[in-house]
Amino acid sequence: MAGLDAARDFVPLSIAVLTVSDTRTLADDRSGDTLVGRLEAAGHRLAARAIVPDEVEAIRGQVRAWGEDPGVDVVITTGGTGFTGRDVTPEALEPLFEKRMDGFSAVFHRISYDKIGTSTLQSRATAGVVNATYVFVLPGSPGACRDAWDGILAAQLDYRHRPCNFVEIMPRLDEHLKRGATSFAAATPSGA
Repeated sequence: MAGLDAARDFVPLSIAVLTVSDTRTLADDRSGDTLVGRLEAAGHRLAARAIVPDEVEAIRGQVRAWGEDPGVDVVITTGGTGFTGRDVTPEALEPLFEKRMDGFSAVFHRISYDKIGTSTLQSRATAGVVNATYVFVLPGSPGACRDAWDGILAAQLDYRHRPCNFVEIMPRLDEHLKRGATSFAAATPSGA
């Protein structure tokens, strides 16, 4: 059965939040605020926060930089997942994915369908791994950010969650690169 294992200690992650928008600022970024509030309430650390325009190179550049930063374990983006001409976040990030997380989109849409019905089809939410860093690409609405965090990320980014979670495999995300485990391995309790 899924749930928290009280025998395990919580492992706080360092999570960066990227808002993709041509118009938002930190003063009116409700989606970014939603994610920051939830990740901090869960006990994680905000590693960084930024807003970039709906431009492929700006999005890629920021996510690449965070993916190369050993102080960032997870990147969550919000915005740019729709179908308009300026919605380019999936196009920017999917080519960077070393591993694609198809199940994230499927579960996100199932959760979203329960709230907004067939309107969930207007999102191209996606996720993957970039340079041994998890990257979750969410729609730009606060509701979508809440749904993704509450319905998926809160559990999967919690080392105590059973039967499995993303945290326990983080030290092995880059084993195929033959450069050794990430610095996260030192912070993970033995047995991860």
